[in-house]
Amino acid sequence: MEVLTISAKELPINEEIRLKEVRLVGVDGEQLGVFSSHDALERAYALGLDLVLIAPNANPPVCRIMDYGKYRYDRDKREKEARKRQQTVDIKEVQLSCRIDTHDFNTKVNNAIRFLKGGDKVRVVLLFKGREMAHTDVGVELINKFVEACSEFGAADKAPALDGRRMTVTISPIKK
Repeated sequence: MEVLTISAKELPINEEIRLKEVRLVGVDGEQLGVFSSHDALERAYALGLDLVLIAPNANPPVCRIMDYGKYRYDRDKREKEARKRQQTVDIKEVQLSCRIDTHDFNTKVNNAIRFLKGGDKVRVVLLFKGREMAHTDVGVELINKFVEACSEFGAADKAPALDGRRMTVTISPIKK
């Protein structure tokens, strides 16, 4: 059986601890001193609790007397709450072309604003086709116009970047 460190999910407890001597910490956190692991285990059993190895790399290793089942329950509950409060940010993509018409442009802006209101980042991608590559300045103007239209709900992270035939900019939502 593999002995795991404090950062892993499960800690070695009771008979799994096979060390010569350990520093013992009591239920309330008080230092009880250095004991053989057998004596420490007897003290834990006398209190009706578990002996848990919490610092295996210390010299001597540190064990604590605690109710391990309650400890695991509380830890799992805290982790679940942390996951619940965690907010994930997705990146939604909106594609444009240099020849986009006004109504289509407004529709794309409205979609981007909806994404920004939902807390997601928006990547605006402008694709250049054929001879449009000779007029990248038109693309920069279009992307700047798009960012300006979304400025109430989000701000561009940096200036538009040209990568091959794609010009991209990422718009992050403004925190309220």
